Amino acid sequence: MPKVAIVMGSDSDFEKLKGCIKVLKGFKIDVDVNVISAHRTPEAAEKFAKGAEENGIEIIIAAAGKAAHLGGVLAAFTTLPVIGVPIKSSTMDGLDSLLSMVQMPNGIPVATVAIDGGDNAGILAAQMLSLKYDYLKDMLKDFKKAMADGVMVKNERIKAEVENL
Repeated sequence: MPKVAIVMGSDSDFEKLKGCIKVLKGFKIDVDVNVISAHRTPEAAEKFAKGAEENGIEIIIAAAGKAAHLGGVLAAFTTLPVIGVPIKSSTMDGLDSLLSMVQMPNGIPVATVAIDGGDNAGILAAQMLSLKYDYLKDMLKDFKKAMADGVMVKNERIKAEVENL
């Protein structure tokens, strides 16, 4: 079974990551959730990243707010893909977190989704894992079809409402 680690810089990020966890579990991906601070527990971050692959983790999703260095710190110590989720947690509405994640130096990439975009981080992880796990390809196709079907239902509902105006 594929395995993804979700690492958050603070337990206050958990509420914004529940959707990500549900997405991953919905795709039958094992999830390992951790709270590790890049600034308060840097040794723990290093140990986690260096041991992630040995522990069966294939992708790391790192969520952090404010300075948001967690994804970059983890990426510095592993060759596994790291997906960053900038968390809106400051007076800059998450822009500080976003910029901290996307402005990584050459050689230490952190793929980054939208501010508070945990659901998309889960979907992106599933897409990456589908290169190795064929069952995910069909699940992702079904997921996209369900989204499209949902839009078509909404379209018909709006058209009917317009007719009745």
